[in-house]
Amino acid sequence: MNFDWSEVSRWEVPAAITNLAIVAAAIMVALLFHAVMHAIATRIAVRTPDSMDDAALALSRRPLRWIAVAIALAATRRFLELPKWGNELWQLAAGLIVPGLIGWLLITIVRVYVRAVEIHYDISVADNLRARRRRTRAAILGRIVVIGIGVLTIALMLLSIPSIRSIGITLMASAGLAGLAVGAAAQPALKNLIAGVQLAFTEPVRIDDVLIIEGEWGRVEEIRLTYVVVALWDERRLIVPVSRFLEMPFQNWTRNTSQLLGSAFFWLDPTTDVARLRAKYEEVVRASPHWDGRGFALQVTDTKPDAIEVRVLATAKDAPTAFDLRCDMREKMLAFIRDEMPEALPRRRIIAEDATTRSEPAEAAEL
Repeated sequence: MNFDWSEVSRWEVPAAITNLAIVAAAIMVALLFHAVMHAIATRIAVRTPDSMDDAALALSRRPLRWIAVAIALAATRRFLELPKWGNELWQLAAGLIVPGLIGWLLITIVRVYVRAVEIHYDISVADNLRARRRRTRAAILGRIVVIGIGVLTIALMLLSIPSIRSIGITLMASAGLAGLAVGAAAQPALKNLIAGVQLAFTEPVRIDDVLIIEGEWGRVEEIRLTYVVVALWDERRLIVPVSRFLEMPFQNWTRNTSQLLGSAFFWLDPTTDVARLRAKYEEVVRASPHWDGRGFALQVTDTKPDAIEVRVLATAKDAPTAFDLRCDMREKMLAFIRDEMPEALPRRRIIAEDATTRSEPAEAAEL
């Protein structure tokens, strides 16, 4: 039996299998290339003391992987045999995927920058005003840029679809009226959004600021575009609209520095030996671990018929420490007054007149 080898030359591998093999090979090469490059970058980052490169690698790993795949597929396009509908589908997919990957990479770059600011500027130190200012501005502006990139990316993805692009040209004529309608309906949200942008530059509050707002004491935990999260002293969370900080007054205890002056008040008897009390207070303050060593004072700030008001002052490094210092001063001074100066406790005096004194005005009237 003779085999006709001329028939073999007429056998052809289907185009779909060839295309599939080329695409699979391109994806595998792209993933392998990305894995090798990421391993090399990780090895280099481990040797550096700065943790910034570690954060950048962790945040950019996924978008760079898929960008490598997209580049590989774009490079293999010339080797594929696609029908007309397949070529149109390829172009449509490229128009949707490429802008999405670019937007993802840009958002990642913004997040890497925000993370770099968070790592570089530590707010756990005592004098952290500059760090809080930088982190607040980076957090707010970072969110604004991310939203802008997201909107622009979606717009580019939609413009790659011919039917939607033609509809978009028609809708441009009515965009003014639609914008007015949407603006009227979303006025509170737009108001807070604009206030968030203003907050980033005017900085009435910053991350980790200590505030008195709505009668509550708390610390700024998070600043969003439209609201601020304040962690209260009892672990509750107060959600405040951003516009509230631009329209209504509030107390900011760490506006210029975290250092504070703590005070406490005592009502004592007018005969109190203030010099002895002041000497004891100096002893109490100097022994307190909450005092930062800057200053202290004891003064008589007011007088009443039956009592005097004594105010004690002492400095602390921050608001929580000042609160503990005030409690410590009250406790130690009250114990001293109770045990060693009970005569300083306020008392009410009653003057009793004898019968002769009361009868003198009556006798004078008879004369």
